[in-house]
Amino acid sequence: MKPKKNPNAEVGRNSSLYFMIGLCSILFVTWQALEVKVYEKETEVLDVVQVVDNLDEEVPVTKNVITAPPPPPPSAPDVIEIVEDMEDVEETVIESTESSQDLYIEDAIVRIDDVEVGEEEEEISVPFAVIENAPVFPGCDTCPTEEERKACFNQKIQEHIQSNLKYPVPALEMRISGRVFVKFDIDTKGRVTNIQRRGPDRLLEDEAVRLIASLPAMKPGMQRGKATKITYAIPINFQIR
Repeated sequence: MKPKKNPNAEVGRNSSLYFMIGLCSILFVTWQALEVKVYEKETEVLDVVQVVDNLDEEVPVTKNVITAPPPPPPSAPDVIEIVEDMEDVEETVIESTESSQDLYIEDAIVRIDDVEVGEEEEEISVPFAVIENAPVFPGCDTCPTEEERKACFNQKIQEHIQSNLKYPVPALEMRISGRVFVKFDIDTKGRVTNIQRRGPDRLLEDEAVRLIASLPAMKPGMQRGKATKITYAIPINFQIR
C-alpha cells in the first residue's frame, strides 16, 4: 500500500529550527527596545515683552517761592558818648597755703624711738606627710599614736567621699568619667580652705569641690606645739559601671 503523503512535504520537519530562529529574533528585538534611550525635549519659554513707544510721565509742577529780604542792620548812632569809669576796684590777693622748706613745724617731728615695729609672722603651710601632729578628724580622737591618727584621717576622708558622692547627671548622660585631683588646705582653725582641682571635665571638678567643701570642722594640725596650716591632696575617681 503506498503512503498518501509525500515525505518531502513534512510540515513539522524543521519546526524546531523555526522556533529557535523566532525566539532569537524576539530576544534581539526586546534587547534593542531596552537599549533605546529616550531624551526629554527641551521646552522653550517665550517671554512676551510689551514695549510701549510713547512713555508719558507726569512731571510735577514746581513753584518759585519768593522770600522777603532780610531787614537792614541798625544804623550807628550819630554821637558816641564816652563814660569815664571813676570807681576804684580793689584787687583780691590770694595767699598761697603751701608750706615752704623754711617753715619749722614742731608737731610734725616724730622720733624713731616712739615707733613700735612689730614682726608679722608669715603663715606657712606644711604638707600632711611631714606634719608633726596631723589634724584630728571627728571620730579619730581615741587613736593613741600619731600614725594611727593619720591613718584614721585618711580613712575618714575616703568614707566621706564614698558616702556623699553624687555623680552629676549631665556627666552620666554624656558618659564622662575620669580622675579629679583635689588639693586643699586645713587652716589653723581646722576649716577647709583654698580648694584647687584639676580633672577631665568641669562637671566632675565641681562635684569634687562640693565634696571637699562639705568636710566637717576638725582639730587643726600642730607643728612645734603651735597650730599650723597643712596642705592635703587626694584623687577622686569618677567611674561609670
